[in-house]
Amino acid sequence: MTALQTRLLALPMARLKSIRRGIEKESLRALPGGGLALTPHPAALGSALTHPRITTDYSESQLELITGVHPGVDECLAELTEIHQATYRAIGDEQLWVGSMPCGLPTDETIPLGRYGGSNVGRAKSVYRMGLGLRYGRRMQTISGIHYNWSMPGLGNDDHFALIRNFRRHAFVLLYLFGASPAVCGSFVAGRDHGLQPIASAPGTLHMPHGTSLRMGRLGYQSDAQASLAVSCNSLESYADSLHEALTNPYPAYEAVGVRNPGGDYNQLSTTLLQIENEFYGLIRPKRVIFPGERPLHALRERGVEYIEVRCMDLDPFEPVGINTSTMRFIDIFLLHCLLADSPPDTPAEVAALGRNQHRVAARGREPGLLLEDGDHTVLLTDWAARILDECVPIAEALDAAQGGSDNSAALAACRALLATPEQLPSARVLDTMARDFGGSYVQFIRAQSATTRHQLLALPWTDAQAARYAAMAAESVAAQQRIEAGDTMPFEQYRQAYLSPDRLEVKKPATA
Repeated sequence: MTALQTRLLALPMARLKSIRRGIEKESLRALPGGGLALTPHPAALGSALTHPRITTDYSESQLELITGVHPGVDECLAELTEIHQATYRAIGDEQLWVGSMPCGLPTDETIPLGRYGGSNVGRAKSVYRMGLGLRYGRRMQTISGIHYNWSMPGLGNDDHFALIRNFRRHAFVLLYLFGASPAVCGSFVAGRDHGLQPIASAPGTLHMPHGTSLRMGRLGYQSDAQASLAVSCNSLESYADSLHEALTNPYPAYEAVGVRNPGGDYNQLSTTLLQIENEFYGLIRPKRVIFPGERPLHALRERGVEYIEVRCMDLDPFEPVGINTSTMRFIDIFLLHCLLADSPPDTPAEVAALGRNQHRVAARGREPGLLLEDGDHTVLLTDWAARILDECVPIAEALDAAQGGSDNSAALAACRALLATPEQLPSARVLDTMARDFGGSYVQFIRAQSATTRHQLLALPWTDAQAARYAAMAAESVAAQQRIEAGDTMPFEQYRQAYLSPDRLEVKKPATA
């Protein structure tokens, strides 16, 4: 019996039943013709600052739909579907862009930043986005994906970081199986070196023939500045110390930009490598719910990790809400594998190798014979993935025993079948459908898929009670924003300096006698 199986057998069934998950799903609002909608966040959706289920991400044009926390996969997807229904009824003839890589984009400076009202916290959110645009370009921020939030009660900080280390080692499996962004609209990379290949039949579309997730590759959420940030996941302390340094040490290139321009307008929140914690890009993050005004790093240091956030999932353009229950069940299985498998400490050399693996799989994951780095040797991607999926079999069976039925085993079997038929992977299906039905055009494929999805979701039953509930949420969110604005007494610059103070990141030690 392996160590993983021994740990699995020692896990009480009640713990397996106690797993909770939630989804945050980003989507651009697009015009019927495939261009970015430049309209403000729809008033019918309430306040993006305070609505509990519908907000914006980087741009006014980029919605973020947020479920609650659910004990069951089906309930979680049902709520995500309902939030989509409410959203579609509020955006008129606009569409939710169903691809992770953006629709046709205007010039960089024309992409509208998210706006959150005149309160200090609302202004800070917009200034942060201004800083992201200056640091990385606004186009990069329009990429969309799904974040999968997952928790299991009873895990300590060391358990969470063991899971995170293994997730970083094995995330290539998720990129390979579920990556769905092998192509982009040329407007996304205008004026940049990109290394993508054109599609002769579709001027304006670029791709990688064996790509899986360009979103998670060199053109996605990557940063030369952050590449210098060696974040260790060997403990909460090492992780927090790495982030603390990035949040408090000035970065020369950002110092040159300055916090404010000569006219007094804000360029960014700070000149440090990271303005705030959320700027740190990663495949997975340790998280916990924070108190109003609290810094996330302080919350982690004071109260520990509460849940983890998986950040590497592309939108699946073939699924109405970007993900299905089978994929969600596999993520549950995969995360348990990351938790239960041996997880030695990471090293800077290993972290660098994992970054190379990630880029290799993003750009060339379906290339026959692709090799990945595993320690001091290389291994076939498909062999390594098959070994991990084999080790997941007893985990799927244990989840089925806890939940009843065989849905988890079926989800795992579907992934094992995909490994044997790479032409059925979402990334391969995207390129095949583009070529077969749309002359190779990425924008025309996603535009048509977005229109079909809009029709499907608007055709679902929608009751007066549902409509009233979402109208009430929108109205209350507007009232909540007004209360925040009315309660502000501090000038914004004073608020900014106080919020970013290094003291706010520290946990105060109790005084000794």
